[in-house]
Amino acid sequence: MRLRIARADIARAIDGTGRRVFRRADLSAVLAENREFWRLSEGTTAGALIAYLCKHMGMKRAELKFERRKELRYVWGESSVYQLALSLARDSYLCHYTAVYLHELTEQVPTTLYVNHEQSPKPAVKSELTQERIDWAFRRAPRVSSRVAQHDGYRICLVNGMYTGQLGVTTLTGDGEEEWRLTDVERTLIDIAVRPVYAGGVFEVLKAYRLAHGRISVNRLAAMLKRLDYTYPYHQAIGFYLDRSGVYTETQVRLLRKPGIDFDFYLAHNMGETDCDPKWHLFFPKGL
Repeated sequence: MRLRIARADIARAIDGTGRRVFRRADLSAVLAENREFWRLSEGTTAGALIAYLCKHMGMKRAELKFERRKELRYVWGESSVYQLALSLARDSYLCHYTAVYLHELTEQVPTTLYVNHEQSPKPAVKSELTQERIDWAFRRAPRVSSRVAQHDGYRICLVNGMYTGQLGVTTLTGDGEEEWRLTDVERTLIDIAVRPVYAGGVFEVLKAYRLAHGRISVNRLAAMLKRLDYTYPYHQAIGFYLDRSGVYTETQVRLLRKPGIDFDFYLAHNMGETDCDPKWHLFFPKGL
């Protein structure tokens, strides 16, 4: 009865959070903050509030199915699958092929969404890089996240990326004025060169580099790559993509040669039959 009487105030409070996707704990916090104002008894639980919202006030229940568990979310009003994906982890952001798509760097419409939840900071430990180590690592299949949820025809892949301090993360206003956190174009181009398996493969990565022409600062991209401080010489792969795309100037491409070329490198893991670009000392799939 009291929930029905407080209905308008409940709607205003939920609207006031500025959110559309909630965990149970979020709604429990809204209840605790407003219980006295809504004149609800201590016996009114978060479960009772959620049941009322879903039955009488249009809140929808969304189930995200991981292999061994389910995550429940509650959607207030209209919300996109991107917002739902971002609710899986706090301070997460859309990345890789999803960022490629949202930045309009592909003609495909991916049905796998990628969300990065950064690891906590760790002490920097860098072992000596050798050609043998590079060869061994890139002959193997790439490691991919097993944290994949199924929802309404989409696969949502949660990537546990290295700590970057949210480097290159920005906000995009999407459908219905939603705000989506995602990597900017320069960070996206770096990420997909490092993990092409999360971007539809090397052909899609090359296309993204072509379509990004005129929209990026190669100086900023090179500076960001330096800050990320990867063990492997990904500047060779990124330089190759810039060069191979045929749309960047030699001055821009040359920026990626500044770190030097000390090793042979690979455009992706486990490529099968390859050619080699002598300029970048880089192996790439035949036909690229």
